[in-house]
Amino acid sequence: MPNVALHPVVERVTARIVLRSQATRSAYLARMDAAQQAGPYRYKLSCGNQAHGFAAAGDDKPALRWGKGGNIGIVTAYNDMLSAHQPMEQYPTLIRMAARNAGGSAQVAGGVPAMCDGITQGRAGMELSLFSRDVIAMATAVSLSHDSFDAVLCLGVCDKIVPGLLIGALSFGHLPVIFVPAGPMGSGIPNPEKAKVRQRHALGQATQDELMDAEAASYHAPGTCTFYGTANSNQMLMEVMGLHLPGTAFVPPNTPLRSALTVAAAEQVLRNTALGDRYRPLAQTVDEKAIVNAMVGLAATGGSTNHALHLVAIARAAGVIIDWNDLDDLSKATPLLARVYPNGSADVNHFEAAGGIGFVIRELLDAGLLHEDIACVHGGSLRQQAQQPYLDDLQLRWCDPPTTSRNTDIVRPVAAPFDDEGGLRCLSGNLGRAVVKISAVAPQFRRHQAPARIFASQDALLAAFKAGSLEGDFIAVVRGQGPRANGMPELHKLTPTLAALQDRGQRVALLTDGRMSGASGKVLAAIHVTPEAADGGALAKLCEGDIVRIDAEAGSMDVLVDAAEWQAREAVLPDLAGNRHGMGRELFGLLRGSVGSAEHGACALFGNDA
Repeated sequence: MPNVALHPVVERVTARIVLRSQATRSAYLARMDAAQQAGPYRYKLSCGNQAHGFAAAGDDKPALRWGKGGNIGIVTAYNDMLSAHQPMEQYPTLIRMAARNAGGSAQVAGGVPAMCDGITQGRAGMELSLFSRDVIAMATAVSLSHDSFDAVLCLGVCDKIVPGLLIGALSFGHLPVIFVPAGPMGSGIPNPEKAKVRQRHALGQATQDELMDAEAASYHAPGTCTFYGTANSNQMLMEVMGLHLPGTAFVPPNTPLRSALTVAAAEQVLRNTALGDRYRPLAQTVDEKAIVNAMVGLAATGGSTNHALHLVAIARAAGVIIDWNDLDDLSKATPLLARVYPNGSADVNHFEAAGGIGFVIRELLDAGLLHEDIACVHGGSLRQQAQQPYLDDLQLRWCDPPTTSRNTDIVRPVAAPFDDEGGLRCLSGNLGRAVVKISAVAPQFRRHQAPARIFASQDALLAAFKAGSLEGDFIAVVRGQGPRANGMPELHKLTPTLAALQDRGQRVALLTDGRMSGASGKVLAAIHVTPEAADGGALAKLCEGDIVRIDAEAGSMDVLVDAAEWQAREAVLPDLAGNRHGMGRELFGLLRGSVGSAEHGACALFGNDA
């Protein structure tokens, strides 16, 4: 199909991002050009340095000492506690074999931490979660700092891990980089059924054993959790940004096709090095167009709200400056094409079977909503990224995505979307700015005006619920949860309780400077409020009983207090003494003190360049 004219909103937003980013992008590309060199990178090291680097390389010693082939640095997030990362245990062995067969070599450059938000939900450890992204970025840089690699494979899947790997790898953007995931676990108990058990437990109607049975039937095997949260949104982003081999995202782990894709990634990244004539560094792939594609893909699939933070930080690492207005404008212009839990009943396996990311990419390209001409790691354009992999007598091949959806309850064409607009919105008003995910919220619940109920933590709200004091309509304000306050933990523990209140007929909503994650559900939630309460933001001026209005359709968020009275009120800063120690929090004071605002990516890495 010939190139399609860009949608005017995509064209306009891209142009303003390019203009806004001129100085930072030019400086970034100049640094990457200066870092690029001719010949294998290990050859610029001294003999002693090189000998250290291949002392334990076994069969790869000759290649590393005398060979002219490329050396792949593997940065891995493997651990065997996280189901999504456990299948990666044998990936380095497979990659080394593939590299040798292709005339190169591969070494594990380093490992990065990989924590699971599903395990730390509602616990003190969750206060390290968002900052783990920045730690992963730094660990990636440390891993690659030996400067002896010609290419990089990043092994990771989950929430902060893929963004952290990408931010870190962008500091080595003169090298080609491909992301290698592990794929989703098989479908377990249907996600809506699990959610019902959670709500029943919140109401005291299900036992602890019933809850454990439901959770264990949902999270039951190696692979990524199957709901469309941040982890699976990561995989979508890697596809629309051209950082995966086509169709890699949702191939199950421990299958011949998954192994073939891992081998193919090693072969392809060696083809992309500066040692040949197909040089395709990461800095060329992640540009303004790729970042716009990421925002469009997020909107079209109803992806995780966490990427309102992560994409800003990723873009900044590539010298590209974006903000929530860009995301908002693109979301308004992008139809919602997917219904995957929590925005529907299907999981990602059902989504893939119905047509998957390939179908969505093809539809968005044909509507002019994605930039086709990005430098995908496979060497082609985004049109080829829409292809889907399969094995033909053990030979890896690709075919075009289906021409029509195989299940229109899960994925639809642009001509007949679930909604004319995408899943995310930006809110602005006298309470500041925030993000709301509306794709899972029924239209009748997208506007709410009610008295504020003020809470200093999610545990305080849950205690009020158990005490029976959450009566009538209200807007729950959980403040002191921003990045400077306590690392901006997810407040997903509140979802079953608020959903139960809504189901019993109360009109409720959430307003917070914290996060709600990719599992944001059917209750209206204005999150990531900035400025945050700990910075003296407007949330710190709210009082119990103030009338608050959140209108996700209009994009507004206000407290209905006389302007003069509001101006005269003083902010009451949250007491954060309890968030400074325990579970390693004492080690993260530097990050809390240096972190930027939510709209600037809640990132502590670029303070000196602001």
